Amino acid sequence: MTALSFNLKQIGLIRSPYTNNAPYQPVDEDTGDFRIIVDPQYVGGLYKLAKFRYIYVIYFIDRISHKLSMETFPPWANGMKVGLFASRSPVRPNPIGLSVVRIKHITGCEIETSGLDVFDGTPLLDIKPYVKDLDAKTDANYGWIQEMADREHLLLHIKGIPHDY
Repeated sequence: MTALSFNLKQIGLIRSPYTNNAPYQPVDEDTGDFRIIVDPQYVGGLYKLAKFRYIYVIYFIDRISHKLSMETFPPWANGMKVGLFASRSPVRPNPIGLSVVRIKHITGCEIETSGLDVFDGTPLLDIKPYVKDLDAKTDANYGWIQEMADREHLLLHIKGIPHDY
């Protein structure tokens, strides 16, 4: 198989309060300024987006310093090794991130959102609406996480929910 090479276009910028550390997943109730700023030439694409409650935010993970490996140890999984594609590690062959966030308000080229799990200044690649019946899979499972003895506690870490350790 021949690998294709192609370019992606940045369509905006993500603003967040995070400069050095960010949660593993978006935290809906997170405090701070979370905004998506769409470049002016793409503002027309926001028409009627405010009718949706949630969106997918697709972005370029531009601050990875770790070396790519096909095996990873999720930091919340007590040393368990899993394949990269069985994880949500940001260290990927193609550093593309995906977050689902709630739309709070849209004004002009700016979308105010619930908490995002990205660093301030992250390049925006795309936005897609989250559609209730298309995007909610009622038969989804926890995969290998289901096998862990302290699954309920680990899910709090995965979701970035503050709790007593």
